[in-house]
Amino acid sequence: MNAPSYQALLVSGELPERVMCARALLSSCTVCPRHCGVDRTNGERGYCGGGFLPEVSGYGPHFGEEPPLVGSHGSGTIFFSGCTMRCIFCQNYEISQLRHGTEVSCERLAGMMLELQDRRCHNINLVSPGHFVPQILETVFIAAGEGLHIPLVYNTGTYDSIETLRLLDGVVDIYMPDAKYGREEIARALSDAPGYPAIMQEAIIEMQRQAGDLVVRDGVAERGLNIRHLVLPGDLADSDLVMKFIGERVSKDAYVNIMDQYHWNRSLPHQEFLTQFSGFEPLLRGITDKEYRYAVECAKKYGLHRGFS
Repeated sequence: MNAPSYQALLVSGELPERVMCARALLSSCTVCPRHCGVDRTNGERGYCGGGFLPEVSGYGPHFGEEPPLVGSHGSGTIFFSGCTMRCIFCQNYEISQLRHGTEVSCERLAGMMLELQDRRCHNINLVSPGHFVPQILETVFIAAGEGLHIPLVYNTGTYDSIETLRLLDGVVDIYMPDAKYGREEIARALSDAPGYPAIMQEAIIEMQRQAGDLVVRDGVAERGLNIRHLVLPGDLADSDLVMKFIGERVSKDAYVNIMDQYHWNRSLPHQEFLTQFSGFEPLLRGITDKEYRYAVECAKKYGLHRGFS
């Protein structure tokens, strides 16, 4: 396996410069597209709930990701608390919206990464990392200096700022963005994410520029872009619009995981949503085989061929 990107930045001395640039985003926070403007260095918290220190709900080898990430020893997953969105069907609701987790120092977070490497995980999989990019960069600087040498995976819902993503150029090896919605009004209603389609598209194009198509060697991903698209009941995700964007503006060789695991979690505190908005009743059921096959056919129509069957 080739050395991960961040090792080159460590050797060149550029990595600490990235850390300083990212830290500057926290004093009047512009880390994500919401630009809350809170002073996270002074204990203030914005929409995401993140403060000055990274907040982690758990970590360990994970075997439920795509096969190229899991390999034989698992993906070394770190779940961050909080989120830049409010998806009403989020299956990690307690982590993303109730913010179950513990604040840790960057030194402790670096220790988690090194422990996952010692457990032979193939990569470090950062789940919902967008609001903690400055802290992650500092952590990588620490961990790389102590021998971290496996790829970093940026696993995001893709409500990401381009300026922040550019700080990760040459640091992240594998981008794993969601391409959730094709239409603005659906993104607002289901995820409280104004402007999501345009923001998502710009972010994925930037990720593609940085990392390129997914490279898999001996069954394990080394570098590149792994896009996820969750099929929603009633085609609320507008799969045709999403696949058209990927096929025409990203790459026909893009690796696209078309996911069929949507289900409505009746324990989530969003039941009143369906009484306020008409047209979202399909969310109360799972997707049909016909709906899933439609999404696959949309992908094939635009020349996509990797990551699904």
